Amino acid sequence: MIDKACENRKSPSREFEQKLSQMSPFEIKGTLIDLAELDARCSTSTFLNAGRGNPNWLLSYPRKAFFLLGQFAMQEADRKAYNADWGIVASPSQKGVAERFRQFIADRKDDVAAKVLNHFYTHVTGDLKADPDEFVFELVDGIIGDHYPTPPRILKYTEIITREYLRWAMGGDDDTTDYDLFATEGSTAGMCYMFNTLKANYLLKPGDKIALLTPCFTPYLEIPVLKEFDLEIVNVSANAVEKDGYHDWQFPDEEIDKLRDRSVKAVCITNPSNPPSVRLSDDVLARIVDVVRRDNPDLMIITDDVYGTFVEGFKSLMYVLPYNTICLYSFSKYFGATGWRLATMALRPDNVFDKLLTRLSDKEKEDLNKRYESLALDPSKVKFIDRLVADSRLVALNHTAGLSTPQQIQMALFSAFAYLHHDDIQPKLIDMIHRRLNNLWSTTGFTLQPDPNRAGYYSEIDMMVWAKKFYGEEFAEYLRKNYLPLDFVIRLADETAIVLLNGDGFDGPEWSVRASLANLDDDAYLKIGTAIRRILDEYHARFLQAQK
Repeated sequence: MIDKACENRKSPSREFEQKLSQMSPFEIKGTLIDLAELDARCSTSTFLNAGRGNPNWLLSYPRKAFFLLGQFAMQEADRKAYNADWGIVASPSQKGVAERFRQFIADRKDDVAAKVLNHFYTHVTGDLKADPDEFVFELVDGIIGDHYPTPPRILKYTEIITREYLRWAMGGDDDTTDYDLFATEGSTAGMCYMFNTLKANYLLKPGDKIALLTPCFTPYLEIPVLKEFDLEIVNVSANAVEKDGYHDWQFPDEEIDKLRDRSVKAVCITNPSNPPSVRLSDDVLARIVDVVRRDNPDLMIITDDVYGTFVEGFKSLMYVLPYNTICLYSFSKYFGATGWRLATMALRPDNVFDKLLTRLSDKEKEDLNKRYESLALDPSKVKFIDRLVADSRLVALNHTAGLSTPQQIQMALFSAFAYLHHDDIQPKLIDMIHRRLNNLWSTTGFTLQPDPNRAGYYSEIDMMVWAKKFYGEEFAEYLRKNYLPLDFVIRLADETAIVLLNGDGFDGPEWSVRASLANLDDDAYLKIGTAIRRILDEYHARFLQAQK
């Protein structure tokens, strides 16, 4: 039977490409998937989606521990039944719960999940000095989810455990500062909460300048210009090509120096970057420190560091400029947990956000006291991070705020497992994505420059760089004049069933493409690299024909 869709298929027109190019790359992705799936149906090509960065791995041991813990928690609940026939049981009791937990684990000592839970328990009660009954009851009560999160910002021991993990993951070394954490529904929720609270507390007002280190995760480009925020964006760009013709995706001094302007109130940073997937070099970090200390001491720094764990020895700005920085960290990528929606915001107790609140006008302070008067006898003392929590529920529902408790328990298990086994887990995950990265580049014929700052979770390939290197400036000019940048990823989907995202949607170079190294098996990247080179060569063949 003839597939009518294959029989009637047409390549997208230039007019269609022009309209499509106005959209976010994540919205364009849907169209690219449709084109790629159709091509796979109508040809011998295999559909390969390297567009979105959802990892195709997951850490199973802390998940197994979670589900075994759930069995123990239900055993605890079943100790007192109101109606056993229908499973109507009482909320568990704290008294003696640690001893019962230890026995439950001992009875399953050969089970890998029991081993994980035992290590977890001994570490938290031993090294972190947790009260055994109090700690285990938090686990039991939390995983059952029968009470509101208390405190709403984050559960007591979940905060202690996650704080320890973040200290390692974000390069805190021996820093003993007890950061305040706010558990959120993924870092995307944290981003939304951050912008809303900055606006509600007059720390960012319409017309204020906010700097973005670009290329960056698209929502950072889209949120500030929404009508409700109406901020002026200052682009700090890493798009410059080095003298040898290669991108290193670092920021020249003159770009970082844009932050010296005190009218720039805040800066959003994705580190390592998305899509180039390169961490800020030591020189760039030092330049930012100099900017803050010399010229812009009240700069509010929002750093999104989800990919930091894919670089050995990563150092977050939360430990480089702790007074100025709030950090967003998501568990989505390292743990293969995008569906869990787990993230945390970290802010040191002594910080610029709280200091700036004290400098507001009397009228602004009065307005904010009214906004938060239901939270405290002296609402002016409500900390910025607690305002984030309250604002996430429009203040009036602060008492029901907070990430669901089962999610928090999984976060605690992830944190402890990754912290206790970081020397074993991190190198294996880094090796895996670097192997995929090398496969991708090996079949393009392009040269992947060595870079100790590269995370490699994504790869941003500037096709114009390679057009010039292989075929010269005249061919590059032909591309610019005759095709839209989006044409490359559309042709890739339409002709080879492969989905990549357009890099200019992240404020990257116009002719760049973003490939995720996370969501396909190793061999797939050999095919993707081959297809990328094929499309470039086809453009060149058209150029030669036009010359004739």
